[in-house]
Amino acid sequence: MHAAKILLQMLSTHDVQHIFGLPGETTLDWYVGWQDWETTHSIEHVLTRDERSAAYMADAYARLTFKPGVVEAPSVGAPHLIPGVIEAYKASVPLLIFTSDVPLHTELRNMLTAFDQTALFKSITKATITVTKASEIPHVIRRAFRLATGGKPGPIHIRVPMDVLSEDVADPEIHSELYAQKEFTRYPSARPTPEMEKIRDALTLLNSAERPVLICGQGILFSQAWEEVREFAELMSIPIGTTISGKGSIAEIHPLSIGVIGSRGGTRFSNKIVREADVIFYIGTNTDSANTSKWTLPAKGSETKIIHCDISETEPGNNYQTDVILIGDAKSTLKTMIDVISTKIAQKKYHDLPRVKQIIRDAKEYNEYVWELKQSEEKPIHPLRFIHEFSKTIPDNYVITTDPGVSAIYPSAFHKLKRAGRSMIFNYAMGSLGYAIPASVGAHFARPDSCIVALTGDGSFGFTAGELETISRIGGNINIILFNNGCFGWIKGELQTSYGSNYVDFATNFQKVDYQKIAEGFGLTAHTIQDPKNLSQVLQQAFRRNTPTFIDLHVRPENELIPPVPAWVKIAKKTDLKYIY
Repeated sequence: MHAAKILLQMLSTHDVQHIFGLPGETTLDWYVGWQDWETTHSIEHVLTRDERSAAYMADAYARLTFKPGVVEAPSVGAPHLIPGVIEAYKASVPLLIFTSDVPLHTELRNMLTAFDQTALFKSITKATITVTKASEIPHVIRRAFRLATGGKPGPIHIRVPMDVLSEDVADPEIHSELYAQKEFTRYPSARPTPEMEKIRDALTLLNSAERPVLICGQGILFSQAWEEVREFAELMSIPIGTTISGKGSIAEIHPLSIGVIGSRGGTRFSNKIVREADVIFYIGTNTDSANTSKWTLPAKGSETKIIHCDISETEPGNNYQTDVILIGDAKSTLKTMIDVISTKIAQKKYHDLPRVKQIIRDAKEYNEYVWELKQSEEKPIHPLRFIHEFSKTIPDNYVITTDPGVSAIYPSAFHKLKRAGRSMIFNYAMGSLGYAIPASVGAHFARPDSCIVALTGDGSFGFTAGELETISRIGGNINIILFNNGCFGWIKGELQTSYGSNYVDFATNFQKVDYQKIAEGFGLTAHTIQDPKNLSQVLQQAFRRNTPTFIDLHVRPENELIPPVPAWVKIAKKTDLKYIY
């Protein structure tokens, strides 16, 4: 049996349906074997225009399917995978990263494209494995799936040299090895639960609190624990905030939802509740700088009590003195806590509690402030006017992918999710530009019947413009909305608030670009919107169309309208800059 077919058979046995990548000389044996193998089997190859994009596609696919994403690249393209791999590593997204390589016996002979792939990937993956014989492939694949989905999920790098890919293995020798360990084909592959004593300690602390708050990170979505979050919060009468990556842990129209917190979507309403909390229960989050506004929400050294639950022992207690540490899966932990609450602790009716009533009143008052901004007729288009029209017109079955900047922070803060679950993806583990467009391709293959929307900026677009050809080729209801402010807007916002207006134009501005023509050249239906009155009609048409659409949306840069970043807003108040918070 040819090595390429062994590899494909093992991936098929592990329920892999899509692989993202592009060919090179070191992968030709795999591709030839793939074409022959597909006469009786099917794993769809998604051809991309750049390896970085392929990794981002696999990342989004994994987040939406709860299966490891699979990406492949030739030796020469392996370094281009790095931005996507490091995002997956820091965000705990399980990927299998295949890179082909020069033959083993030529490693030290200066063969073209040869370099130390193991060293490159070692610090940004859970493991890097080299296959030295084709007969090892089944064992390596099973090990890779176990490592990718077990514990804290993450990417696994598998290096397959050309000479290994060209090997044949006798059928009797390999046949008995072509099996999968099915429990590791999805994640989480195991659901550990903290000790009962720790769970009781956490519930006792929460039950004694006057102003508790539950903060949910992306771990809730990975664990698919949103129903448990709702039930737990209702039983304990606890308001729920989420990190930007944890958005979707609770339906944001629920009375106990306060929305996103921190400096990437937090508002004065939600951050005030965190600031005033006497007990914070973090679950499935690493309390990073964005989610705590550089560890000021809460401030270090404050009297706020902390409970922290995470699948990884490295996170609880890492950034804050923590009163109760819970090591376990979010879903199983919350289920256990709910069982204890139902039998041991008197349940509270959250609707009747004065604090909850006050939170609902404060939310209403804040929403009135936001509503006025959503009616703006200004040009360039006010971001909240866009959010207003966008939220009204987008169909129920959608997936939104985002790039950092205006295209992420305003949807994070002001697009309210009506249902819990994963429907928005933010790449805020690293926050690299160029994620949204390739991620929309991964989302399309993960949920082919959904309306896919990529919210990107003109800075990010420059990194992944070539993937418009990929989108045009695969078709489907994929919509690219480009926030066009003619610059690296987030950098301008940082320069404005940290250094002053004299520095905002250095190395930040672009020349005028006709993005509509570029998109049309790739075969997409394209529009340009400069007047807010045109938003509703264009968006409705795009979302109804079952072919790719591109929208060039003209907005202000962040130095002219400061987004809801607490530290920036503090400066804006002192310097009379316009801001939203």
